[in-house]
Amino acid sequence: MRLEVVDLVRRFDDVRAVDGVSFRVAGGEIYGFVGPNGAGKTTTMRILATLDEPTAGDAFLDGVSIVQHPERARRAVGFMPDNLPSHHDMTVDDYLDFFGRAYALRGADRRRVVAGVVEFTRLGGIRGKRIDTLSKGMKQRLSLARTLIHDPGVLVLDEPAAGLDPRARVELRELLLALAADGKAILISSHILTELSEICHGAVILEHGRIVRSGTIEELLEDETLHWTVRLRAIEPPEELHRRLLAAPHVEAVRPVGAELEVDLLGGPEESAELLAHLVTSGVKVVEYRRRRGGLEDAFMRFTRGDVS
Repeated sequence: MRLEVVDLVRRFDDVRAVDGVSFRVAGGEIYGFVGPNGAGKTTTMRILATLDEPTAGDAFLDGVSIVQHPERARRAVGFMPDNLPSHHDMTVDDYLDFFGRAYALRGADRRRVVAGVVEFTRLGGIRGKRIDTLSKGMKQRLSLARTLIHDPGVLVLDEPAAGLDPRARVELRELLLALAADGKAILISSHILTELSEICHGAVILEHGRIVRSGTIEELLEDETLHWTVRLRAIEPPEELHRRLLAAPHVEAVRPVGAELEVDLLGGPEESAELLAHLVTSGVKVVEYRRRRGGLEDAFMRFTRGDVS
């Protein structure tokens, strides 16, 4: 179970929506696919799902080329688009049964598979409900269940957590981790980067159709040793502490975060220790002082420019 993308290109007239994209996701891994709006994420995902054809390049789903053998590749991928099921005249059971038939599942096998994905996605209590009566969280679960009907080795999920409440997002993360533990290769796009950091082994960061950085989370944050961020709280009035910090050694920036101040340092643990010592010897009564570890959001902000082409 693996996903391999090789020099993928998609042109629309003179626009290169996808421009030489290459990356790999192994079985058991979850990779975030992130970038600004219009970066080419959805176009790439539609190509991987065999819903669009690349202008050049290829992708391999469990070793099967989407260009040379799209029908075979289609059986290896489960694609969850960002639009939710909206069938007004179908129940949850009808919907999943329909897709089971579309994947040539017959009789008892189809009923067993549908029952299995219903149990896994925790839809058992609403199997008889019409889709148009479901909450957004339940529709997201149903969309994931439909994606799993044919037991694909590769999952391509476009914004599956969009608009979900906190409990639904936690439950979705649990399902994705269980799928990865089962050996599936998972590519997931999301704008909720702090949550992606909690479940992803790595990420591909895209801008203007090109990869600006990719790798494991550790690789993306490897230069953290040169830039630390610490959070602190002191008895001293925040305005006075803010002024002192800006004049302190190694400090690049200071910003309020609730009752605390967040400080960007040029340096690592030694410089952080020097700052704390400087504050204490200056008479600042520090109540809390801790490092805030960087995450995918920090990498995204560092590697993308945010301009519009």
